[in-house]
Amino acid sequence: MSISNTTACTNDSTSHFDIIHVCLYSFIFIVGLTLNVIALVFFFCQIKSRSPTVVYMTNLTMADFLLILTLPVRICYHLGLKGIPPVLCDCLGLILKANMYGSILFLACICFDRCIAVSFPMSSRIQRARQKSRLVCLAVWILSFGPSLPIYILKRENVSLNVTKNCFDNPPVYATQPAVVFSTLLLGFGLPLAIMLICSWILVHTVQKSPVAQTNLVDSRKIRRMIATSLLIFLISFSPYHATLVVLSLHRDAITSRTCNGMQPMLAAYRYSLVVACLNTVLNPIAYYFTTDTFRKNVVIGTVQKMFPLYNLSSGQR
Repeated sequence: MSISNTTACTNDSTSHFDIIHVCLYSFIFIVGLTLNVIALVFFFCQIKSRSPTVVYMTNLTMADFLLILTLPVRICYHLGLKGIPPVLCDCLGLILKANMYGSILFLACICFDRCIAVSFPMSSRIQRARQKSRLVCLAVWILSFGPSLPIYILKRENVSLNVTKNCFDNPPVYATQPAVVFSTLLLGFGLPLAIMLICSWILVHTVQKSPVAQTNLVDSRKIRRMIATSLLIFLISFSPYHATLVVLSLHRDAITSRTCNGMQPMLAAYRYSLVVACLNTVLNPIAYYFTTDTFRKNVVIGTVQKMFPLYNLSSGQR
């Protein structure tokens, strides 16, 4: 089945549908931009020695910040702006997907790093391996963008111009490609989820049973908060998208028809699942707050003073 046929089914939603997207994306943009800017300033200016977990968190914040910068175009589109260049639509879609799977992989890396740090706190070999976190982050960025590029190139070569005028309302170009959907579910969602579940079980077991975990070397409450928030963010942010992707793939013949054969509600659910995925950019900084003691203690005072030096000066004169 050719890629050019996958975009025959397009959006027929009303202006109310668009208004809802405008409100949701605007909320994510305003709140997410504020929280992620604060997080970036904190990570780059407040922390002197960066642990591997903080390196992963920093890269996760950068990925979220990159996605947030694409939202104004989506807001303008749903406000009724037409004539957005097709290449811009495709590039922004590529950034969205890359950020989604980058976030998934970074969250899995954070969970795995915590697991080995707690399970092997005295192992010098493990500690040396953890110091390669920057190389791991580079690999995550490559894995996030790399698999999406062939799909983007094939779409640009095969899709006709009258299809791209719908921009963000088109169904996913890869939903009718079973091999792509299967690999996405297995490697981009199933495997990271399995890693997080296994590592979470190991962490809970270690905290409860290991004498080492009861020492000052390990904060059991912080580990439990990390487990809870990481799993919750993962499931809330990415489960809806992959669930709708499976349904769309199972009904790929209906997607390729010009009448959609009743698939409009499912396509609407898919577009809302993208909004939920973007909500990940708001939830991640909240996870930093609850699971990082240094962030929680200093983000309000230290970061504000970094961003507004005059505030620091006036406070010191009191």
